[in-house]
Amino acid sequence: MSESQIPMFDGRETEPGTAELDPGLMPKPGSTPETAVPVSEVNAAVRHVLEQSFAPLWIRGEIANWRPHRSGHRWFSLRDDSSQLQAVMWRSDAARLPTEPEEGMEVFAFGSLTLYEPRGQYQFVVRRLEAKGEGLWRLAFERLKQKLQAEGLLDPERKRPLPRVPMTVGIVTSRSGAALRDMLAVIRRRAPWTRVLVSDCRVQGEGAALEIEQALERLVAEGTSDVIVLTRGGGSIEDLWEFNDESLARAIAGCPIPTVSAVGHEIDFTISDLVADVRAPTPSAAAEGVTEDAVALSAELRARAGDLVEGLRRRTRTEAERTRRAAGALRDAWHRGIAARRSRLAVAAGRLDGLSPIGALRRGFGVALDANGRVLRSAREFEPGTNFVLRLTDGRISATVDSVDLEAPQVPANPDNARVAEDDET
Repeated sequence: MSESQIPMFDGRETEPGTAELDPGLMPKPGSTPETAVPVSEVNAAVRHVLEQSFAPLWIRGEIANWRPHRSGHRWFSLRDDSSQLQAVMWRSDAARLPTEPEEGMEVFAFGSLTLYEPRGQYQFVVRRLEAKGEGLWRLAFERLKQKLQAEGLLDPERKRPLPRVPMTVGIVTSRSGAALRDMLAVIRRRAPWTRVLVSDCRVQGEGAALEIEQALERLVAEGTSDVIVLTRGGGSIEDLWEFNDESLARAIAGCPIPTVSAVGHEIDFTISDLVADVRAPTPSAAAEGVTEDAVALSAELRARAGDLVEGLRRRTRTEAERTRRAAGALRDAWHRGIAARRSRLAVAAGRLDGLSPIGALRRGFGVALDANGRVLRSAREFEPGTNFVLRLTDGRISATVDSVDLEAPQVPANPDNARVAEDDET
């Protein structure tokens, strides 16, 4: 039985089990027990009527009994002060939500009225869900911000300074965007020597966050960028939302190269702004922040050149004076050393003179020498009739030995010798 064959209510009441029959026609379906309509056909007809009678529309209400299902679908109710409406959001539509709404949050839901035939349940199939103002987006932003803050990724202490004069600037953005053109114009004007590497990616729309992250990874892998700027122009909160992605935020926080986030206009804030080392209010401001103005830099270099010359002069004078003082101190130390060595040499010479035979001669002693000039030290070296020379301090005397008297050797007086003597007597 088709939906068009099911009778529609026309306002006229009939007795149960009776039917108004036009002459020569069969009873209408459902007008008698014999023509009763199956429940499934009734539900199908009602669903058809609902879907044909109501175009997709926006409905305002509060969220109640929000239930995420493991399949990805969301079941909930929309309610106001006096009524409620069962609603469902299928997985593909729910995936576009920035976050799960809170209980009692006022929302605007866009979708279609229908009937879930197996249960005969009247419901609203939601294709798009928005909170009042920026409620849902702001809620998602705050939830992620608090999560990253608890992990320390937003701490000012982990932010790194930017290099003052980077030789290479990496830019993550769309090649076709106005943000890139603005940045290039500023960089060429301020620091034309700067090398720019552009890593192209989409900067809005579903899946753009992954492309932005991959573009960042490409610049890191390339390895020559001194600073990396992630940027795009202004737009709605939905347009900028990909820069609030958690995975992208972690990639920026973990980037080994200093990062600058320049997303949207000055009033726009994203999670990328919070985790980057520096946040710039606009792409042009980012270009100014990562470059040094050539005119100002030249003036500073000239001023510093003068300071450097004067500093070298002062240093030269200081070192010359220090060298002069060191030379004087070295000279004084050298003279003191020579004097000390002379004094020690004189003492050593005196001691040596006291030990030399010549010194003994000067003190009144004589030295006996044989015919060969050898010193005769012992009486045993003399024999009667032997000729020898007696050397004195002022000359030599030739002499002949008449006789030799040998004396007994004397034992040194010490305890050991005394003990030996006692042992001999014993």
